[in-house]
Amino acid sequence: MDATLRGRAEELAKEIAVTISTQEELSDVMRLMTKAMIERILDAEMKVHLGREPRPRVARQSKMAPVEPEAAAVPERAAAEEPTTAKRPGRNRRNGTSAKTVQGDSGRLRITTPRDRDGSFEPLLIPKHERRLAGFDDKILAMYAKGMSTRDIQELVKTLYDVELSPTLISSVTDVVDEEVTAWRSRPLDPVWPIVYFDGIVVHVRGASGRVSPHTIYVALGVDVTGHKQLLGLWLGESEGAKFWLHALTDLKNRGLGDIFVACVDGLAGFPDAIRAAYPLTKVQLCVVHLVRAALRYVADKDSKAVVRDLKKIYQAATLLEAEQALESFAQAWQSQYPTIVKVWRAKWTDIITLFDFPAPIRKAIATTNAIESVNSVIRKFTRNRKIYPNEESALKITFMAIREASKKWTMPIRNWKAALNHFAILFEGRLPMQIP
Repeated sequence: MDATLRGRAEELAKEIAVTISTQEELSDVMRLMTKAMIERILDAEMKVHLGREPRPRVARQSKMAPVEPEAAAVPERAAAEEPTTAKRPGRNRRNGTSAKTVQGDSGRLRITTPRDRDGSFEPLLIPKHERRLAGFDDKILAMYAKGMSTRDIQELVKTLYDVELSPTLISSVTDVVDEEVTAWRSRPLDPVWPIVYFDGIVVHVRGASGRVSPHTIYVALGVDVTGHKQLLGLWLGESEGAKFWLHALTDLKNRGLGDIFVACVDGLAGFPDAIRAAYPLTKVQLCVVHLVRAALRYVADKDSKAVVRDLKKIYQAATLLEAEQALESFAQAWQSQYPTIVKVWRAKWTDIITLFDFPAPIRKAIATTNAIESVNSVIRKFTRNRKIYPNEESALKITFMAIREASKKWTMPIRNWKAALNHFAILFEGRLPMQIP
């Protein structure tokens, strides 16, 4: 905007501000300005479509009007200058306007759209038969993604924009996401992902019979070779189990994910074996937070702090040797009271100590599934208003939309990624791609 135009705009804004005293008056002015802008743009589109300026209207002369001498003297020239109303063969022209009401951020707007004789004009700003301005659907999707029900969206839009939305309209807007979800879930993946976190979140879904049952949304979150997080896949099953996880892993493999360096998982029985079946070269790291939580189920409240303190000495040890010594010390201290904890940690020891293959910065990234837990918290936050999903498709769609909103903040690589990448290159020699973006 040049200085002259900016100055005129500021003067106009000051004049308008003087006359406005209420929020309602401000809304009315905004609607009028939006209407004027839309109609001006539509008129410009028609001008481009026809390839010329609109022809000015010329008032017809009355039959009784006196004839000026100059006009009488040169009748041929006057006749040549007067525009004709006859349609020229093969040339399109304007044909008045049509009116329609559209819904936008400022509420309802009654606008006029220019028409042409042969009906070939296709407006870009507001296409034919379109009743919503660009951006309005995005607001509906954002509200839907945040867990608002159809009724909640109806009431909020009515309050903010004075627009009545039908449930059918809201469904038609959100149904657009279905195709996007399908395409996203089947998209090809990069062949190498250094770290992938796997976890599940329980939701309640109404089945075809009308019965509501718990389902698990399986989530896979990857860290690519540049250190950036990216959601790799979503799956829905009636319960969390290693067998279904094998199905999810096979899906990732079919979509091009050929190699995972470290897979971070919770303590689900059989899960590490499922990972090794799909990716034999992958190292598995059990989430120590899940392990500690599971251990505390067997511990009396009076002993919980002491048990947690001694377990920390194991997974926070500087070396593998120190960790093994700390596990033995834990066994001597708590074997008699809580033998189950010692038994479980020894049985899963191979998948607990993977973190000791890496330096401290990488250990923080793989010792827990906090990265995917944060994703799960986003899902819970966005979907907490939905106690029951009407069907499986709805559950996946809402989860996808929630994570799509959250992923807008995933702009930075994880900490100390360059050092981690160098270590990966040594430990997994020949498995990193030759060129890294």
